[in-house]
Amino acid sequence: MGEVINVHQAKTHLSRLLERAHAGEEIVLAKAGKPYARLVPLKPAHQRTLGFIKGKLDPAFFQPLPEEELDAWEGE
Repeated sequence: MGEVINVHQAKTHLSRLLERAHAGEEIVLAKAGKPYARLVPLKPAHQRTLGFIKGKLDPAFFQPLPEEELDAWEGE
């Protein structure tokens, strides 16, 4: 468990506490000495790589389906 900080102190030093959490520290916020919440750093958002599948699919994948296949999908 990280450092325990009471709400009054947290309100007074919120910017500093945010910087510490951003740096990787876990801070426990407490009310009257009782732990209530944790201030922790966010995980970086996963970056999507566009075009990662380019060149890996058979070109036939993009061709229109034959009529009998379409009929089967449409329940005819």
